[in-house]
Amino acid sequence: MQKNPCSIIHLMNPNTLYNPTPFAYSHVAQIHVHQLSRIVHIAGQGGEQHDQTLSADFASQLTQVMKNVQLALQAADATLYDIAMLRILVCQYDQHTHQLIIQHLKALWQEHALPACTLIPVPCLALPDMQIEIEATAYCA
Repeated sequence: MQKNPCSIIHLMNPNTLYNPTPFAYSHVAQIHVHQLSRIVHIAGQGGEQHDQTLSADFASQLTQVMKNVQLALQAADATLYDIAMLRILVCQYDQHTHQLIIQHLKALWQEHALPACTLIPVPCLALPDMQIEIEATAYCA
């Protein structure tokens, strides 16, 4: 697996734990503080488009959520590969939505190491039709 371009983040999966790669995350994100220049916290992003519309389709919301995360990172001069930790909140969680999330994250990170991640099923989010929200923490040199 390729090392992240941001050398201050070391993502790893100890061989004493199961391999989480098929599930689109890493067990550990270690930050090399002495090289740290910036910490970027991205507030929970929903699947809203720029005009505040929200698709009823989970897959569409997932795509838009990650687009919104990338736009927020871009505004802070950071990339997906600077993310050490994701927190994913999902309404109406089931194995189908879990597989969609896994496939989407793997497609975005491709051969790069995946960030540490916690998926949290929740009863509801900020908006009545919001089905997913993703928060990210990135570290940049």
